[in-house]
Amino acid sequence: MKKGLLIILSGPSGVGKGTVRKYLIEHFGLTFYYSISMTTRAPRAGEEDGKDYFFVTPETFQRNIDQDNFLEWAEFVNNRYGTPRDIVESYREKGIDVLLEIETNGAKQVMAKCPDALSIFIVPPSLEELEARIRGRHTESEATIQKRMDKAREEMKLASNYSYVVANDDVARAAEEIRDIILRARGSF
Repeated sequence: MKKGLLIILSGPSGVGKGTVRKYLIEHFGLTFYYSISMTTRAPRAGEEDGKDYFFVTPETFQRNIDQDNFLEWAEFVNNRYGTPRDIVESYREKGIDVLLEIETNGAKQVMAKCPDALSIFIVPPSLEELEARIRGRHTESEATIQKRMDKAREEMKLASNYSYVVANDDVARAAEEIRDIILRARGSF
């Protein structure tokens, strides 16, 4: 049996990674395991263990670090988040493709540990358009928007580290381009 692909979708916050991922599933019928992160934070209202995240104690998370069972991990606001290697690999060994929708630091860690990963960096049509999308959410202060934009400028410099760069100028077009990349990598295109 052919091993499943490890597909990384990355790019700056607000570029539309989640929207493109959903389009791939809903309109093209692509099937893959969407990787669920492990976290030390408490579940929010409506979140389910094993569906939204794997909620674990700090001790369990540390044990996974010690056993090198994360493809990547990071700490945000005193909570840890990571991608469990054992779960990802179990799906891949069954021939099931695994999709990681991940930020650039995590993607760098995964690419170092899994050089066979299919890495796709999604870019906005322009930084001005990205800023307009972030502002359009109406969820963040001006200071937060500026921080996101500063980070986006830095992340855009990392695009050349990825196997493919896809502009999200139109969700349907970007998703179709990514679908074609995945199908070629699967050898079914």
